[in-house]
Amino acid sequence: MPFIASLLRRVYLSLSELAWSALFVILLIHLVASYLLFMLASEGDLVGNPVDFLYYYMVTATTVGYGDLSPKSGLGRLIAVLFVLPGGIAIFTAVLGKLLTNIGTIWRNRMRGLGDYSERAGHIIVLGWQEGQTYQTLRLLHAERQANEPMSVLVAKDLPENPASNYADYIRTERLADADALVRAGVAKARAIIARGANDDETLAAVLIAEDHAPNTHIVAYFADDRTAQMVKQRRPRVEAVGSLAEELLSRSARDPGSSEIAARLLSAASTDTAFSLPVPPLQTPLLYGDVFLSLKRQHNVTLVGMLSQGMTDLNCRDEAPLRGGETLYYISGMRLDPAAIAWARMGDVS
Repeated sequence: MPFIASLLRRVYLSLSELAWSALFVILLIHLVASYLLFMLASEGDLVGNPVDFLYYYMVTATTVGYGDLSPKSGLGRLIAVLFVLPGGIAIFTAVLGKLLTNIGTIWRNRMRGLGDYSERAGHIIVLGWQEGQTYQTLRLLHAERQANEPMSVLVAKDLPENPASNYADYIRTERLADADALVRAGVAKARAIIARGANDDETLAAVLIAEDHAPNTHIVAYFADDRTAQMVKQRRPRVEAVGSLAEELLSRSARDPGSSEIAARLLSAASTDTAFSLPVPPLQTPLLYGDVFLSLKRQHNVTLVGMLSQGMTDLNCRDEAPLRGGETLYYISGMRLDPAAIAWARMGDVS
């Protein structure tokens, strides 16, 4: 009959591949057969209590051999020597070997970019791989990782293995604008996305796909052409489009020596003068920018340099500029502030 033939084929394939289902069936058959044989041998101490028998079976199969339970009759000892011990050890070895093989396979798949991090949350996704630049980006992100922050995820094309396994997990894809790859990278719950493709067209395509699958995630994209970056800023205000700053730094440093050093220190996580951002929570009473500036300086020894409010960034705010909640403050410090440590309610009193 076709059904029986199909069933036998499935059983054959399970046994030949040593599937978990086949191992479980073999273990169950051997366990029940051992119990029945000891019952026929009148080994009451072993089969009188199912829990005791299970304990004896596992101790024997794993070769631990505590000796507190053992066959008393000659027939019972023959059953243990000829059937229980060899079969139990063989099954235990097969289970252990398959478990180690599966763990090794999972690790190798992760290294080859075949893992799945779709349930990861609060991490940063980096789209694209450029030798040197992307490695440095991942290293800097890892250097600023908080204790409870998951590892970043790199999504790149056709790399045989993870090129930065110390700093990020890896998702392999054939193209950056691949929705399935982004889903496996955990895009739905990601904290931020950094996109830098082989060219601006590839970066833009990746950004558009990322926007569709991560409507609430901050997206940062690098464009070699400043015109493309400006276009993205105008048409995709949620995307922080970054263009090349080389020309600006060269001209500024020529007129104001040391400008490039200042910019490098503000952007470096290793510097003691790094620029950070701080979101302002909803406030019961509005605050003045000048009062917040003095409070942060006195309480946390940080220097406030600007504010993002209603989509506009001001790096030279007036003291009387109001804060009502929802703004983002930018400050210079040697370390990132813990938002929970900020006493917003007491910032109005700076006398």
